[in-house]
Amino acid sequence: MQRSYSKKAFTRDNACIESFHAIIKRGWLNRFKILDYNHAYRLIFEYMETFYNTTRIHSYYDYMSPDNFEKLLTKTQNEDLRIAG
Repeated sequence: MQRSYSKKAFTRDNACIESFHAIIKRGWLNRFKILDYNHAYRLIFEYMETFYNTTRIHSYYDYMSPDNFEKLLTKTQNEDLRIAG
């Protein structure tokens, strides 16, 4: 992983994370009055573990959830290892 220190006018460098921030704010955080840092942390963790990674489909993963994509990838890799070995 590399850090990205974008210059002005290079908005695409941050497009992915900006899109994620917009999704989590609009779809989840705006429903709550956040009390403190720990409350925000718990809300974000809950969103990530119960919806974003398990249910929400992502076009990048061929319209599967990240969990389903990872299970399919692991299954495919195990089958490839079994065939090769």
